Amino acid sequence: MSPKEYGKKKKVSKEVLERRERIYAQLRVEPGSPAKLAQRSSTWDQDDEFGQLSEKDLRSTAKAFLAEGIEELSSAQELLWANDRYAVLVVFQALDAAGKDSTIEHVMTGVNPQGVQVVSFRKPSPEELDHDFLWRISNALPERGRIGIFNRSHYEEVIALRVHPEWLGGQNLPPRPIDETFWDERYEDINAFERHLERSGTKIVKFFLNVSKAEQKRRFISRLDVPGKEWKFKAADVSERQRWADYIDAFERAITATSTPWAPWFVIPADEKKVMQAMVVKVIAQTIEKLDLNWPTVSDQEREANRKAREVLEAEPD
Repeated sequence: MSPKEYGKKKKVSKEVLERRERIYAQLRVEPGSPAKLAQRSSTWDQDDEFGQLSEKDLRSTAKAFLAEGIEELSSAQELLWANDRYAVLVVFQALDAAGKDSTIEHVMTGVNPQGVQVVSFRKPSPEELDHDFLWRISNALPERGRIGIFNRSHYEEVIALRVHPEWLGGQNLPPRPIDETFWDERYEDINAFERHLERSGTKIVKFFLNVSKAEQKRRFISRLDVPGKEWKFKAADVSERQRWADYIDAFERAITATSTPWAPWFVIPADEKKVMQAMVVKVIAQTIEKLDLNWPTVSDQEREANRKAREVLEAEPD
């Protein structure tokens, strides 16, 4: 391979690019526009790649689409790592049993583990509660060249805590009303934080995995029925399910307020897991590709030094 050929990016056909943009636009929450979660389907019923397929064909097509996307993401991640100028932060939020864990597992199958870090945010520790709500998020950000994945995130602070404002008591905040202004200011803080990250080289892409209430019920019962899966079921999940409308309202408000040009939200139909995973991997790969990265170049001086080093290596006895 000649120096000119080395590092060339794989060309993508116009048809593939148009297909990607179409899917990207369908899933993206346009900044400044309502999320309209109630009007978004939890199944892929748009007249597109998966639109009119039978259930069997849908799964096989989605599986092939996922494999293709994983290959694209693997190449994009390698370029991100080699370039070492940007990081990518992927945020997953969803109601219980939407498939965050399985999506992360399948999407990252073909990616070099050295270039990926996954952080799952649980109940804040006493130390974390003694700082502002973005402190622990900032500490977990990916470094340049890497993909960081947040399984839940700072959005719990305007979703779960909006449904359960009593949990704010553990944060020892200065006295003030927990009213609409309080939540608007948190949205403002999140947008400013993410804008700062984007300006510093961290590209953010956020996913809401949109599972239906009926499908969540089916998955909960499946966890109880399938040996080895019951540990994933928590009785408290059913209690939270009773507040479905409150959670959807909290997601609607948060996504509408924080889908920005620099950190957009994508609402992914989640009732069919393979379709969901295929959509997610395509969006992440496209997010990296939009950075328009190039492979690092080697100077003539470096190439000459490498040539001499090669001669030394080849002169060594076997």
